[in-house]
Amino acid sequence: MSSKEINTTAALETAAPTWWIRPGLEVTDKRMKIAGYDAETIARENGTPLYVYDLTHIKEQVRRVQHVFSSTGIPFCMRFALKSVREPEILNMLRGLGAVHSPDGIGMDVCSPGEMALALKSGWDASEISYTGTNLSDADFREILQHPIQINVDLLSQLRRIGRLAPGRKVGIRINPRAGAARIYVPAGRSPDEEHKFGMYAGAKPTKFGIYAEQLDEAIDIAKKYDLKLNVAHFHICHQTLTADLPRLDNALAEAMKMVRHLIDAGCPIEEVNTGGGIGQAGRQGEVDLDLNAWAAILAKHIGPLGVTLASELGEFLVSRSGVLLSEVVTVEDRIGTEFIGLNVGWNTMSSRFIWGEWHDLLPCVNPLAPRPTKVTISGNINEAPDLFAEDYSFAHVREGDIVAIFNVGAYSLAVACWHCLRPPAPALFFKERKV
Repeated sequence: MSSKEINTTAALETAAPTWWIRPGLEVTDKRMKIAGYDAETIARENGTPLYVYDLTHIKEQVRRVQHVFSSTGIPFCMRFALKSVREPEILNMLRGLGAVHSPDGIGMDVCSPGEMALALKSGWDASEISYTGTNLSDADFREILQHPIQINVDLLSQLRRIGRLAPGRKVGIRINPRAGAARIYVPAGRSPDEEHKFGMYAGAKPTKFGIYAEQLDEAIDIAKKYDLKLNVAHFHICHQTLTADLPRLDNALAEAMKMVRHLIDAGCPIEEVNTGGGIGQAGRQGEVDLDLNAWAAILAKHIGPLGVTLASELGEFLVSRSGVLLSEVVTVEDRIGTEFIGLNVGWNTMSSRFIWGEWHDLLPCVNPLAPRPTKVTISGNINEAPDLFAEDYSFAHVREGDIVAIFNVGAYSLAVACWHCLRPPAPALFFKERKV
């Protein structure tokens, strides 16, 4: 039953979302299972709040992308966006996926000297690491330039800076085609026309990222002045991109390729086109996962004729669904006609909703598919008014002490957790294999 079909004279009852169910995250006998283990039992035995990761899911996601890239028939290089999550258990698993530079292996993309150091410490050699950052200082460059990694800079100022510090070096540039397929969720209640806005990284409005078409000739002149070899063209034009957004991606790539061809025609030795990351998956009821084959085909259509390597640096797509955050209901209370459900976790632990506006469904771990008869506000334990996970949200009846799961938190949660109000970030539990 959809919300539009509800009889307004009856209870406001909606069906629980089911989009999240997949191998490794299932319901058996009305109990949620993560990697085959009972979610409530995990919480009771380990305490809450607690991140629970299914590492098998990450392996599956990596292999899916490698498979579709292989099917294009063009050379490809896949890297992991380290900023999305940096837990040793995940990095060790990724490092073990394949031999150096093999089709099964995965490199690293970093965006700070600290991330570069972590990638090297975790077993990646310099040839497997790319650096794509913004607003680098001389101190940043000096630290990075101690290692022969691929550096991609995104501003003319940065290109001049690296030219002065490392003349004659190979360097990539991030370009901005002024078009993209970035999907940004807006709060409930806003106009449907505002539901998705495009151009988060590259659109009509100037952003902090990338060199524009009007600046390419100046970039080429800077490179010539310092004998820099522009060997990579990088761009980031996606965010939560789904199948419905592929026509926008197609158009954005056409604009980007005009810029790449301009570089090639000017004699720049472009070896790789890096398409960044940002591809999406269903995150709420009614959404459809990205068609990976269609996505790869569009990339191949535009990049294949150039005779270069197709590269990507995915993070969220690989790890987001692998993580579930378990928390305890500590408050159930009517507040002037609105039911508040308070959790023992706050935005310091799971901040993606608050920083990027991402949507996260919440479900009780026992009987997660029960009807949701009540509109509630779900709040966290940080002493700040905006610490709300959901408002006017259909939810099942729960009691204090029940365990609630928050989905799609495997990326950009642990990585940006902080100690606000001296609330500690949540620990994490990793399942290397699924229980049969």
